[in-house]
Amino acid sequence: VEVKIEVVIPEKERSKEEMSPNGKASPLIYKVNGTARHYHLEEHPIASNPYHNTKDVVEASVCHVKDLENGQMREVDLGCGKALLIKESGEFHAVGHKCPHYGAPLVKGVLSKGRVRCPWHGACFNIGTGDIEDFPGLDSLPRFQVKIEKEKVYIRASKQALQTQRRTKMMAKCISLSNYNLSSTNVLIIGAGAAGLVCAETLRQEGFSDRIVMCTMDRHLPYDRPKLSKSMDSHPEQIALRPKEFFCTYDIEVLTEMQVAAVDVKSKIAVFKDGFKMEYNKLLIATGNTPKTLSCKGKEMENVFNIRTPEDANRVVKLATSKNVVIVGASFLGMEVAAYLAERAHSVSLVELEHVPFKKFFGERVGRAVMKMFENNRVKFYMQTEVSELREQEGKLKEVVLKSGKVLRADVCVVGVGAVPATGFLKQSGINIDSKGFIVVNKMMQTNIPGVFAAGDAVTFPLALRNNKKVNVPHWQMAHMHGRIAALNMLAHGMEISTVPYLWTAMFGKSIRYVGHGEGFDDVVIQGDLDELKFVAFYTKSDEVVAVASMNYDPIVSKVAEVLAAGRTIRKRDVDAVVFLSFRTGDMSWLTGKGT
Repeated sequence: VEVKIEVVIPEKERSKEEMSPNGKASPLIYKVNGTARHYHLEEHPIASNPYHNTKDVVEASVCHVKDLENGQMREVDLGCGKALLIKESGEFHAVGHKCPHYGAPLVKGVLSKGRVRCPWHGACFNIGTGDIEDFPGLDSLPRFQVKIEKEKVYIRASKQALQTQRRTKMMAKCISLSNYNLSSTNVLIIGAGAAGLVCAETLRQEGFSDRIVMCTMDRHLPYDRPKLSKSMDSHPEQIALRPKEFFCTYDIEVLTEMQVAAVDVKSKIAVFKDGFKMEYNKLLIATGNTPKTLSCKGKEMENVFNIRTPEDANRVVKLATSKNVVIVGASFLGMEVAAYLAERAHSVSLVELEHVPFKKFFGERVGRAVMKMFENNRVKFYMQTEVSELREQEGKLKEVVLKSGKVLRADVCVVGVGAVPATGFLKQSGINIDSKGFIVVNKMMQTNIPGVFAAGDAVTFPLALRNNKKVNVPHWQMAHMHGRIAALNMLAHGMEISTVPYLWTAMFGKSIRYVGHGEGFDDVVIQGDLDELKFVAFYTKSDEVVAVASMNYDPIVSKVAEVLAAGRTIRKRDVDAVVFLSFRTGDMSWLTGKGT
């Protein structure tokens, strides 16, 4: 269904809008014939009355009004699909029952203060509207009509919405792309990851109808980058965040294989590596990180990979099958790649400087438990050493030599030794960069230059959870939120970021979920059984719990996320008693209010 809106702009206001900030005629606004402009808004399905086609509608009685208490959720079957029925504050709501991100059953999630949080990856949805309020993922939930008759609860829903279990929020289109100057745009987004895409989509959702251009060094449209190490044989079209038609429909232009070499913030011009220049009005820098490489002899030879693209991941899988693989670095990427290749390769060896994997992030005890799981799956560890040389035979990798003296047979080598922010092109720009190369932004994702925003892995920002300490949080979920906050503040909404960091890793069919920011933790309190890989780890600093990780204990991490999002503080002394017992019983009453 298409809603057409005509906006009539007075001649005086139109003349102002056609001027750029420097007072010259702006190429960003198309040449108007008359005073009327048109743009379209689209939504699937439309919220006001989605049931024009009665053949697409199903209505069913799903329960008695007394079957659900306040704060309860139930998955109900309408015959041609399921919905999530929720009762909160005496009112019933019905939305899609699956998280649009990866399909998690939301009935196993966490209901708190008008929203439901996904048990797997922490995305949040408003129970009244279905709108996504925290990430990851791009789509919202469909919302269904609920009515009460004779103390029975009925749900009326679109069959199509029941089947798709997702809803794309209302978006504007560009006014008239055909009349734009190709070398000018209103919004330029450098980087086409989660932050860049969410920024572009949010602008359209908020009714922004001027030109948006995204540029990326990648050859593909935005894709689900975490799957490069978790599902390595996925093809680009399988992990695309949006199909090509989406970008055409909503006039979001994506320039692929285009690298920005410099930014002139005074003239508001981005200079590309090939010499092309583009003028902008607002700029988002979301360039992410660049993987570090090895510094030893032989690092440039064939079959040595930094996994950066789907092609990299696909080629590693092909070359590693029934061969010997050496992975350098027990990082998230290195460990996920090792887990994925363990059943496919002849051998998988992992080289790491620390004595256990994930020590700085999850702590030694959790790291040892994960290491044991890997060893039980035929992964061999070589700890507290590093690579001194890569040897070749007939131009291809043959051996990896360690500083310990050990020589490993290797047909493929994957390097996962960290990354640096991809901000080198900004060194002479005047944009504030810290000593580690991160772009410094405020709570609204603004840099020190008016009209220039930054988001994602390449930034440090004030984290509300840690008393606004400037931190770098290179998480997929956080990049989504950065992009949204940047877009809203491009439109002068004055929105500050307050989201709680949430991440996950998947290995051998098991997931570790993590919430908070545990940098600098000084103790770890473990509940559960590490040997059985069923545990919760509370990371504390002084007396405060700053992060929580779990395995096989869903939805405990999502519950903690709601605690932290509510402004509550969990104290170390409460872990054994109040906190853990509350989680086990499902009692969330202690969430009420703020404080400790």
